[in-house]
Amino acid sequence: MTDTATELRLALADRLGSTGWREALTKVPRELFLGEAVYRADGVPADRWVPIRRSEMSREDWLSLAYTDQTWVTQVGGVLADDAPGVVIGSPSSSSTLPSLVVLMLEAARISEGSNVLEIGTGTGYSTALMCARLGEGAVTSVEYDPEVAARAEKAISAAGYAPTCVVGDGLNGYAANAAYDKVISTCSVRVIPLPWLWQARSGGTITTPMWGWMGGVAFAHLTVADGATASGRFLKEDLSFMTARAHLAPPRPPIVTGIGQARPSRIDPAILRNDTALWVAQLAAPQAQCSWGEDTTILIDVSTGSRADTRPDPAGGWTVHQHGPVRLWDAVEEAILTWQGAGSPHQSGFGLTISTDSQRVWLGEPGGPGWHLPA
Repeated sequence: MTDTATELRLALADRLGSTGWREALTKVPRELFLGEAVYRADGVPADRWVPIRRSEMSREDWLSLAYTDQTWVTQVGGVLADDAPGVVIGSPSSSSTLPSLVVLMLEAARISEGSNVLEIGTGTGYSTALMCARLGEGAVTSVEYDPEVAARAEKAISAAGYAPTCVVGDGLNGYAANAAYDKVISTCSVRVIPLPWLWQARSGGTITTPMWGWMGGVAFAHLTVADGATASGRFLKEDLSFMTARAHLAPPRPPIVTGIGQARPSRIDPAILRNDTALWVAQLAAPQAQCSWGEDTTILIDVSTGSRADTRPDPAGGWTVHQHGPVRLWDAVEEAILTWQGAGSPHQSGFGLTISTDSQRVWLGEPGGPGWHLPA
């Protein structure tokens, strides 16, 4: 006879339909990794969060919540849901990612028996435990930046019956003691590939990570390491992202001022930046810029140089861009968008990335094609 939790784990495994990860999904109790409470968004404003406590629910309702294929926020603004006195205002800083996305990440990294894995971002520890269940705990090293999150995760992993190497530290530095790794995976998004990941992966190993930039464009990188000094690969078809590594977040943005600087007609419709891939391309061209939208205006701001651009419809037709500062942001974005459109406007998977100790270059089509350097 099976109990409710076991039945729900089996049902979740059936829904996700992963052959390689099915057994691990049936073994690892997700409810352990939600702790005593999770947050739910509480309408307007969007940064208002209310804790949902296990003690205030029936066991069946809590298990139903745990095995819903949904992301549950576990920390907001550094406050764990377990410790929340009530409503908390802020941005999510840790979560239990929906299981289908966790499995997608593990499958995309091509992790299988025999893999020695470095995981960046332990989070709640659920993905860590899944890897322990499939690979064995000795093959898993996981690094978490936040000490409270790390302690909570290690407690849950231990309760599930596993004892991998759990490290409290900056995951951007990897963990050299257990290198070299067959697989480096990151459950946080990064702006550039940290070089320690490259150095700590074995030749022929892989680095799999979501990437994010200051405009909000995302892509999913899967690189093969050549010799510990270079790695290259294409972005994957999945549009996958996680919370951003804290050191890679954008700086505070100054007040927005528009309509200043030199004016000229724009060669592209600024609305193209509403397209996810176009935003990614624009970000490649102006990696220091942040993007926002007004009612009819697209605005770019580079905090480091004070450069800015705003583009809006012209009453006579077309669009007018104003640019101010030492960097002509819209010139760079416009040229990149036109290059991308000339290639047929491919998805991010039409691009690739080559990294070395000296540079990180995103290329379009093939390694010798048009390219842009990341701010490494």
